[in-house]
Amino acid sequence: MSDNRPKNKKTDLDLCVLYVFLVILLVTVDQFIKKVIDTEMEYNSIKPVIPGFFSLHYVRNTGSAFSLFADKDWGIYFLSGMSLVLGILIFILMLIAASRSMKLISLAFCLLASGALGNLVDRVWLKYVIDYLRFDFGTYTFPIFNFADICAVVGTILLICIIIFGSKYFESFWQIIFKKKEKKKEETEDEEDNVEIEEADEVEELEMSEEEDPEEKEESDADPE
Repeated sequence: MSDNRPKNKKTDLDLCVLYVFLVILLVTVDQFIKKVIDTEMEYNSIKPVIPGFFSLHYVRNTGSAFSLFADKDWGIYFLSGMSLVLGILIFILMLIAASRSMKLISLAFCLLASGALGNLVDRVWLKYVIDYLRFDFGTYTFPIFNFADICAVVGTILLICIIIFGSKYFESFWQIIFKKKEKKKEETEDEEDNVEIEEADEVEELEMSEEEDPEEKEESDADPE
């Protein structure tokens, strides 16, 4: 039993490292493709790949995925802050899931974190996001997107599938989160109880010392006689 436990901990650590590496890899791929698009194509230029259906269209998006909020001046700042907070939160959830060997949930959060962080890099450095994948369906053009958006969407779909088809599996993950919160709350309550006990002991000692003082005073007054 003592041999298996360190092995399990090592496996969990390896999974954490693996998913962190995967996030870095996906963000790097996203940034590399955007750099190629920015270098090889002129802004707003179109290169048909499958005429009438799929093309590369270089646009600069100040909104979110699929150009949402692109027409708002405040959109880039709001979305940058939201991407940062969500990216960090999802990254932490990914590490928690990986530390418990929950591979599917870890993968879903990994893809979500990669999508959020990939576009966050653009928003911070460029003040816009480079989009380039365009699909046309007759007269309708689907909102132009990028590799980071694909990661975020695939991660969301995977997470939804886990919730729907593996509800017990997903519930076990949230139980881990809530147990940690409960444990932290219990530790805080124990610390508060210990402080109250210490304060009560100090008060009791002070009262005892005050009761002893009159007796000492009487003895000192009686000594001259």
